[in-house]
Amino acid sequence: MSFLFRKRIKLLPGVWFNLSKGGVSTSFGAKGLTLNIKDGKVRTTASIPGTGLSYRTTSTSTQGDQAPTRAVKPAWVWLLVVVIIVLVFILK
Repeated sequence: MSFLFRKRIKLLPGVWFNLSKGGVSTSFGAKGLTLNIKDGKVRTTASIPGTGLSYRTTSTSTQGDQAPTRAVKPAWVWLLVVVIIVLVFILK
């Protein structure tokens, strides 16, 4: 058995600063869609609130001689993510 530590601090509506045993990260979003940024990795989580169903992807940025672990998503995917986040805040 091990101890866990996690603290989430709300900076603005839809923006959090996360502290944990594994490090520090920043999250953006609302129920249903969240972007989490930590150590050059962007984790996108989309879910259907109240169902327990979710989908998570992680993309990494390449630095130096590191080989890319995933292909970069087309720009329209990121545009769609931003539009969904804006709609969530408007309809909230």
